[in-house]
Amino acid sequence: MRVAVAGASGNIGSLTVAALRRHGHDPVPISRSHGVDLLTGQGVDEALGGVDAVIDAISAPPADREATATYFATTTQNLLKAEQQAGVRHHVLLSIVEVHRIAGTAHYSGKREQERLVSAGQVPWTIVPVAQFFDFAATVARWTERDGTAYLAPLLVQPIAPADVADVLAEVAGGPPQGRHRDVAGPERQDLVDMARRTHQALGRVMKLVPTWEAILGPDMAGNVLLPGPDARIAPTTFDDWLADQEAERVLRR
Repeated sequence: MRVAVAGASGNIGSLTVAALRRHGHDPVPISRSHGVDLLTGQGVDEALGGVDAVIDAISAPPADREATATYFATTTQNLLKAEQQAGVRHHVLLSIVEVHRIAGTAHYSGKREQERLVSAGQVPWTIVPVAQFFDFAATVARWTERDGTAYLAPLLVQPIAPADVADVLAEVAGGPPQGRHRDVAGPERQDLVDMARRTHQALGRVMKLVPTWEAILGPDMAGNVLLPGPDARIAPTTFDDWLADQEAERVLRR
């Protein structure tokens, strides 16, 4: 199949392009670096010529809740319109586990708007709700770091390897539309603060971590609200395996 990947220059997007090739598909990368701007619609029609399915793995630039929702809404509307005109048979949206259960961040608001537009659209669809990625803890630490100290909420999550996410998206895109896919998560529950500590250790970084609910992630995310449902699809890669790979890459870069 010919499968377009929106957000192909990002972390998950680039891994998904590689996964599609491994699955025997012909990936079509969609991003500004490939001459396609989903925000303006420039180049989208041309990119979708002959495409069977589209995987939407785009991310929004940091912004407030309203701006993020607007960004996701505009890009999704432009993509769905072009897909309908091109006769695309399957739209696959990467979303977040329990995104409708909590208010969350601006990013959550944007993903909810994406889901609403996709599920109400004319292109047959599958929404794939995925748990937080293994690198999420270090990302939050980077967002909140001030003078060598980062402030993280002690979230309970069941994170997943980005490469496993890409494999699931490639597999789903190659099959029929399913509506809402079951949750997808990693094999183990983790504490976000401990994840950040161990990730920094593997990467050779020094940073003081302060557990708090007063930073960017609030108490509405406390408890089990971010965990996948009981019928979740469990990906194989463990956090320990992923950390070992990060450390090995760091050693090779020396």
